[in-house]
Amino acid sequence: MLGLSVYLSEPIENQREYILKVAEKGFRSIFTSLHIPEDNPSVYEERLKELGRIAKSKGLELVADISPKSMDYLGYTWDSAPELLDWGLTGLRVDYGIKEEDIAALSKKMKVALNASTITQKSLARLKSFGLKIDAVEAWHNYYPRPETGLDRKEFRKKNQWLKSEGIKTMAFIPGDKKLRGPLYMGLPTLEDHRYQSPFSAFYDFIINEEIDKVLVGDFELSEKSLDQFQKYNEEGYLLLRAKAYTVDKKILQFLESVQTNRWDSARDCIRSMESREYGLVGTESLDPFNTIEREIGSITIDNLHYGRYKGEIQITKRHLKADEKVNVIGKIIPEDLLLLPLIKGGTNFKIQWL
Repeated sequence: MLGLSVYLSEPIENQREYILKVAEKGFRSIFTSLHIPEDNPSVYEERLKELGRIAKSKGLELVADISPKSMDYLGYTWDSAPELLDWGLTGLRVDYGIKEEDIAALSKKMKVALNASTITQKSLARLKSFGLKIDAVEAWHNYYPRPETGLDRKEFRKKNQWLKSEGIKTMAFIPGDKKLRGPLYMGLPTLEDHRYQSPFSAFYDFIINEEIDKVLVGDFELSEKSLDQFQKYNEEGYLLLRAKAYTVDKKILQFLESVQTNRWDSARDCIRSMESREYGLVGTESLDPFNTIEREIGSITIDNLHYGRYKGEIQITKRHLKADEKVNVIGKIIPEDLLLLPLIKGGTNFKIQWL
């Protein structure tokens, strides 16, 4: 599942248009924080209810991070917390200061998100002893605004493997690339590896390499270009790779704007378009040698007439390869999307978007 973050420090009316837009593009979950300032709890209550109405109208999950103090400000106790479901909330993310027996009781009435970083085998065992309903529980990682403080992948993976062995689904954050959240405006990733990556490559890394069940954007907004990548993946199941063209051959450019499939016997050094050899370009053009330069990572190539029966095969290089007089370089994937290339497995669908 894919989701966004909405912060109650800003009026919901200012965020409504974006929420509705991303919901149309396949985002199904909303995270918000109820760490309410003492001087304006009524404003936060009003905004939370408004956000809940939007979530309900679109059938979106809405999970709020809450503290005991915030619960007091809202006028609720842990026993009455399930009444927040009437506001449009579907779950609460709980952490420090909440008794384990209260968390277990809450899990019998609504979704509960535990802090993935602080949950341990001992604390989970205690929660189970109080009757924790495992199928209502998820483990949510934090995001890290300060550079160099995001999680290490090795420890992150180890924790997630244990959580999955316990039957608990996991969630992690990726950064945005348009409107970032202060005070540092340096992205809100869970993994430090993702801080300066494009949002979609961070998302796809989680899906392919870490098997994360739910991915949320920590920052306020994504750019239109990133939203386009997410929409194509959500709705049509292919990766949109953005590239610069080195050729003006309209037939080749248009061909790559259709969905391609990496061969099932995936190569080490390159992504090979099945369609280009099966029924795309073979035998239809002379394919004279052109721009037979070194093939940097992300080079889009087509085999020319000197490659015999391979003529017309289109590839994208995953490694730096030397120049070959039999291979024309016709374009190059933009830097933001290069990290997607190692994640393209056999049978993965992709399409080139020329910029």
